[in-house]
Amino acid sequence: MTQGTQGTREAQKPQDAQKPQEAQEPREARKAKTPLVVLIGPPGAGKSAVGPLLAGRLGVAFRDTDAEVGAAAGKPVSDIFIENGEEAFRGLEREAVTRALGERSELRQHGGVLALGSGAVVDAGVQRLLGEPATVVYLSAEFGTVARRIGLDRPRVVIPGNPRGRLRAMLDERDAIYQRLAAITVPTDDLDPGELADQIAAGITEK
Repeated sequence: MTQGTQGTREAQKPQDAQKPQEAQEPREARKAKTPLVVLIGPPGAGKSAVGPLLAGRLGVAFRDTDAEVGAAAGKPVSDIFIENGEEAFRGLEREAVTRALGERSELRQHGGVLALGSGAVVDAGVQRLLGEPATVVYLSAEFGTVARRIGLDRPRVVIPGNPRGRLRAMLDERDAIYQRLAAITVPTDDLDPGELADQIAAGITEK
């Protein structure tokens, strides 16, 4: 082997060593582009209806914290509130959100769409989990829309406990939190779930 030939081969080694890294870069770039979307908003905004449609359009998995809380407790969310109280429900909800959005969760690793229960955002620990890389989408709705969708749109002379008044106060309290956390806000009053999924998907892919 001549000295010139040996020098030429040694000069080529750094380029050869770079090839595996260069081959990995496109895979890493594709992984980074897999979206993680969290849907927040009041009851009746359509999170559970829009979520699966949006996940299908983005090619990712869908999860719903209310469904996961109910499965863990072995009973519907409404029964947990009645039988165990709101504090117990919020504890289960916090655990469900942590499992879904924790550092090593499937959604963080592979992307997905997560629908949060309407009151989950009140918890400070949940709020901390809603940062990067998640894109938080606020499905907003006017009071009349929410009342109609959850069955409180019928006028009554006497309303024990004033559920409409409590609903309005709850929406007013949470709206500021929803707006602060959201990267995208989508009014839902005049759109069906398919139209909402299309609009959100377009916004996510443009980011």
